[in-house]
Formats: sequence, structure tokens, C-alpha cells
Amino acid sequence: MTNPTELFHRRYGVDAFNADIPWNETISNLLSHRSIRAYLSDPLPSNTLETLVAAAQSASTSSNLQTWSVIAVEDAQRKEKLSQLANNQAHIRQCPLFLVWLADLARLTSVAESQGLPHEGLDYLEMFLMAAIDAALAAQNAVVAAESLGLGTVYIGALRNRPEEVAEVLNLPPHVFAVFGLCVGYADSSVNVEVKPRLPQAAVLHRETYQLEKQHEEIALYNQIMKAFYNSQQMNVAGDWSEHSAKRVAFAESLSGRDRLQEALKNLGFELR
Repeated sequence: MTNPTELFHRRYGVDAFNADIPWNETISNLLSHRSIRAYLSDPLPSNTLETLVAAAQSASTSSNLQTWSVIAVEDAQRKEKLSQLANNQAHIRQCPLFLVWLADLARLTSVAESQGLPHEGLDYLEMFLMAAIDAALAAQNAVVAAESLGLGTVYIGALRNRPEEVAEVLNLPPHVFAVFGLCVGYADSSVNVEVKPRLPQAAVLHRETYQLEKQHEEIALYNQIMKAFYNSQQMNVAGDWSEHSAKRVAFAESLSGRDRLQEALKNLGFELR
């Protein structure tokens, strides 16, 4: 699909834009993004992994510290273990390539020690946040590259449900944390997946200063759009987007184990001062 008006309609669920907008193939690919949760077993072309990593390494990284790494998991047994740790999501087992993106401060720890220097700065929350952001920027570059090659992807945040066990499966050293996973492969075309509408731009785009009150009307509209989308995709989601989202943050238990993330990070060697 390359028609700008149609793509904007699918992304927002309304006819909010005209065709007189800047446009190219890159923007078309970005607006066509869908999360794919059903994969064929077909192997990826030779050197696909290396191409995706090159794209990832082309992302911005704070101070060129490059505080991220990625583990490519293709072994069926290891994918099975990771699937079990991430709510038993079948697409982790299905996809030919599962990438685990890491906030990695172990490398800088080693570099500092090799230089005979302390590394106290790595013990602060800022450095963990930097590493997580670096990993996210790198992964999104890889997603854009993968989708430009006709591959499907989906992020797996549920790896954060049981961080210590994930670290054990992947043999992670101290100061390394699995931020999220990423399934990569060819989508199973027998499973229909539509572009999921996002909040109206008026709810997320602020000019000069932040405006909270103006979002209420936009969110009400979005609730109706998402109810229609849930029904069209036969998704078992009760209520609208607001109800669904509010329930996801209502209680500590709603975080599916991630309420103890600070404890887990400290167990993995992060001081988080």
C-alpha cells in the first residue's frame, strides 16, 4: 500500500489528511507498520541478520558510548525457554530469528578496568536509562530495515516479566539487562493483521507548551475508533482504549511481575543510584 491518504486513514481511523503532504517510500513503509504475531518457518535470506545489525548500529547513540548489545537466538530450545518466560507467546517459537536487545554496561565496565580507571558513573540511573534508550533506538532502526525487506516484526516486552531467568538463559554477565525481544520473520499471510490506529495527533502533538485538557475530546474519539478496530479484528478486548489502558496500570499486579523491576535490576548488578 502506497497511497498517502489511505495510509493516514488506516493509521488514525479517520480521514484527517489530504494527499498534499511530503511523501516517499520510507514514510510509506513507516506508516504501514503492523505487529506480526504469526510467522512462517521460512529461513531468512543469507546475511539478513548482519544487515539488520548494521542498520541498528547506524542509529544515534549517546556520546558514542554504544551502551547496547543484541543476542540473535535461532536455537529452537532456547526460543522455547524464552517463550515460556514471556507468557508463552507462540510467535517467539515460530519466528526464525528472535533478537534480544540489551542495555549493556558490562562492556564499558571492562573498558574502564582495562584503562586502570574507576567506573563509578555506571552505577547511576542516568547510565541505565541511556543504555535502555540506546537499545530502543538501535532496535527501531532494525525494525525499519526488516520491514523494508518484506519481513514482519513484533516487540516482546514480556521478557521483563522475569529478568533474572532471562539472564540465565542468555548467560548475561552483571550489568547487562534484556530490555525487550523482537521477533523477525515472514508473516503468515493466512492471518489477517490490519494497521492499528493510533491516538489523534492533537492528543500527542503539543505546540510550544504541554496541553492536557485539550486531549479529552480526542481520546473520546479514539475510544470509538479503537472499539470498532477491536471488533473488526475479533480481538477479545473489553471496553474501549481508555478502559483497557487504565486497567493495565490500575495495580502493581497489573504489571505482570515488572513491579519488582528495580529489585531485579539490582540483582543483575545495576546500582541505580
